[in-house]
Amino acid sequence: MQELLLDLTFIERGVLAGVLIALICPIVGAFLMVRRVSIISESLSHITLTGISAGVLLGSTTMIFSDLNPMYAGLIFAVAGSLLIEKLRDLYKHFQELAIPIILSAGVGLSAIFMSLSQSGYNEWYAYLFGSIVSVSREDLQFIIYTALIVIGIVILFYKEFISISFDQEYATVSGISVRFMNQVFAILVAFIIAMSMKVVGILLVGAMIVLPVATSIHLSKSFKQVIGFGILFAQIAMLSGVYFSYQFNIATGGMIVVMGMLQLVIVMGVKKIINEWQRRAKREY
Repeated sequence: MQELLLDLTFIERGVLAGVLIALICPIVGAFLMVRRVSIISESLSHITLTGISAGVLLGSTTMIFSDLNPMYAGLIFAVAGSLLIEKLRDLYKHFQELAIPIILSAGVGLSAIFMSLSQSGYNEWYAYLFGSIVSVSREDLQFIIYTALIVIGIVILFYKEFISISFDQEYATVSGISVRFMNQVFAILVAFIIAMSMKVVGILLVGAMIVLPVATSIHLSKSFKQVIGFGILFAQIAMLSGVYFSYQFNIATGGMIVVMGMLQLVIVMGVKKIINEWQRRAKREY
């Protein structure tokens, strides 16, 4: 793999990273949609930013961590944050939604502190916050590939369990599935998605990449598998077109990807509304 990555240009690295991210995000996004906790991605993105800023600070102030890739620090914080969210959801059984803003607020506060203490320039933070196709290094791409393989493996291994706990947790409990354990595994899965997506999409916009393709696919899908399938299709279109236009016009990659995702959603909703109206008129005339 090392030899293959060495032959890639910075554009090819960015495109490959984007394709992998667009493949994974809608899969997890579909489960989040069913569980009605899509907002958890925003919370984990902010705690991931805490890990990134902590990694940058350690790398700039200590010799031991001078070669540390901040993406790995972001992943560690994301996993810890995901497990903490599940713990808080257990503590606040009747107010589980409180866990998300608690972690989000902590992530924002700590990130601000670490950023103010580090000596990094504006360009580095800009790439992490809003994504940049040209900033994806060989090490970053390798991290994304390994993370994507882990995520796909976990989804394949626990697909039936994820379906059960997403649609009916009581049935999952009766069936002998450890709901708490599966919730923790799924939370870690979301953390991996956030960590692998931050360099291309940007930490502040990765939640949109998880939600928008699925929100668009709902209007065309008649089953859960179709939601995932159409979601991947829309995610790939948004990712590739966003990367292309961001490179051509030298603008934030993540922002352009999200704009293309929103454009798809608006078009699909508009076309569906027109078709529904046409069908109503046809029935009346008939």
